[in-house]
Amino acid sequence: HEWVEVKRGERAIHTFVAFPEKSGKTAAVILIHENRGLTDWVRATADKLAGEGYLVLAPDLLSGAAPGGGRTKDFASSDAAREAIGKLKAPDVTADLHAVADYAKTIPAANGTLFVSGFCWGGTRVWDFAVSRADLSGAFVFYGTATDDALAKADKIPCGVYGFFGGNDARVNATLEKTSAALKAAGKIFEPVIYDGAGHAFMRLGEEGTPTPANKAGMEKAWERWLALLGEAGR
Repeated sequence: HEWVEVKRGERAIHTFVAFPEKSGKTAAVILIHENRGLTDWVRATADKLAGEGYLVLAPDLLSGAAPGGGRTKDFASSDAAREAIGKLKAPDVTADLHAVADYAKTIPAANGTLFVSGFCWGGTRVWDFAVSRADLSGAFVFYGTATDDALAKADKIPCGVYGFFGGNDARVNATLEKTSAALKAAGKIFEPVIYDGAGHAFMRLGEEGTPTPANKAGMEKAWERWLALLGEAGR
């Protein structure tokens, strides 16, 4: 692992990088955090994904937003981090992600293949990024809603979009029909899967404390599908 500062003009985006233990070059995955910021769980997820053979970059998109110009770890509470996330402007976040993606492609261990994945708030940011990044090989949305702007530009998505949603997440799932229609009209691939009984944030909740059987099962099945899709898209 290492921390790097990815530059975007005068801005520095603190980014956690997890390297796989393999001899050859590999695909890079940008991992976009929830509205809690770059937490220990996100870094653990990056590490787990690296253990499956991928180069993973998890940017702290709250870089510079904490007191004293700090990042996620410098907020007094998760509520304070969530409040700061709500103040970020989508175009700035997308620009940060482009900077991280550009940096990823310069890493000697990377083979040039680029994926993006995101959770909750980060899942929404996946949509915004996917319509503006022409060299993506796959986009993975975990319980993130598509913005109207992203759906209006769906024809620009260069790759398949694969969704992971909890059955007990009516707020998010109510948007899926509109999203599916927009991507179908644009001639794009959108394959959402709903995991019965799982709630919002089941990827995290399925690993924390004493998870409900549905959240744990959803998390395990989603990991299996995620890795299979990464393997197929990366070939």
